[in-house]
Amino acid sequence: MTATDDRRPGEELLAPQPAEAVDALGAPPTFAIVITAYQAAETIAAAVRSALKQEHPAQQVIVVDDGSTDDLTGALEPFRGEIELIQQENRGGSAARNRGLEAVETEFMAVLDADDAYHPRRLLVIAEAARRRPDLDIVTTDARLIVDGNPDGKLSDGSPFAIEQQRRAIFERSFPGGWPALRKERLQAIGGFDEKMRIAYDWDCWLRLILSGSSAGMVDAPYYDYVLRSDSLSANRVASLWERVRLLEKATRSPHLQPAERPTLEQAVHWRRSEAVREEIRALSQAGDRRGLLRLAGTPGTAITSRLGAGLGAVSPALSRRLLGDPSERV
Repeated sequence: MTATDDRRPGEELLAPQPAEAVDALGAPPTFAIVITAYQAAETIAAAVRSALKQEHPAQQVIVVDDGSTDDLTGALEPFRGEIELIQQENRGGSAARNRGLEAVETEFMAVLDADDAYHPRRLLVIAEAARRRPDLDIVTTDARLIVDGNPDGKLSDGSPFAIEQQRRAIFERSFPGGWPALRKERLQAIGGFDEKMRIAYDWDCWLRLILSGSSAGMVDAPYYDYVLRSDSLSANRVASLWERVRLLEKATRSPHLQPAERPTLEQAVHWRRSEAVREEIRALSQAGDRRGLLRLAGTPGTAITSRLGAGLGAVSPALSRRLLGDPSERV
């Protein structure tokens, strides 16, 4: 089956109006699905199976093994001849995605994580959206959140897709999610994923694409399953928050940043830095690390309540928790 304009109810394409009139393509562009995997032997088969069972088949399904020491190769044995397997030493998710990008021979690279899954219609609706709107370089769908095996809402419930003002919205949140299809030519033009980043490299990549002129569209249907475990929701949260600060600080040096956008970006940096400090205060308070708390009290460019909370945490953790109890404080 190939992509056609047979949209079902609830499959609306959310996208900004094109800068100028665009003509739909006669046929959809081509797609490769790239799955990066590390220690994913237990989940990789389900991810690969979902990629291979697309109603609109991908021209390539590529698995990049990022130095796994479990039996990932054995788990992939049933798919021999249907996928391309690339193996490398462990270098992180960004490097694995770049290695997959090197192998892509299609117009778009579609992302799939090794513990997640595509709905059978996902590539079909993405391909049709890309056919109708060839000006879009980032095309995705909404996602279902699966926590401990149970559906728990949609990604867009907590992170609404930005239809307008995407250049500013990308400073606030990674509204394309983590798993879009990306135009290969544009992804190569910005240098792919930043291999110096270990956590927030996806958001950093979408931000650089959008600031350099790309637009994003989302089919408003949850055709991606994002799988989480409740015990993993807070894992590495402090490191993740500080990496978000880092990617936004990087953006302040972008040659594509417009002067009128700088105040919005600097406000986002301030907010994210304060958020990271608050979360680290909670972690250090639980660990009884007074020296670390006093260090945080002097962190520049953060909310006064965050700095005060760090100082209080060194002498009175209870008062600090009361002060920092409202995570919505952003000034």
